Amino acid sequence: MAAISREEVAHLARLSRLAVTEEELDTFAGQLDVILQSVAQVGEVAAADIPPTSHSVPLTNVLREDVVTPSLTPQEALSGAPDAEEQRFRVPRILDEDVAS
Repeated sequence: MAAISREEVAHLARLSRLAVTEEELDTFAGQLDVILQSVAQVGEVAAADIPPTSHSVPLTNVLREDVVTPSLTPQEALSGAPDAEEQRFRVPRILDEDVAS
């Protein structure tokens, strides 16, 4: 695989709207070349008989049954609120915009 050139790094920097110095172009070219070589090595190892995976280990979702348990009534939940309206906490308006209903 050919090494990435300074011109290609400069082009990528322009596309990314990054301001890079001449010295950084050399540094980034070397770093990007190492990254691209590593990706190429991984591509060489991948075999057609190995299915693609999203995780290196199998995942299992652990779910529990939904069980109704006793909880606070609306009155109990709102009992400590400074202000309540229609079984909801009432809070001061923070936006001066009209809200469409």
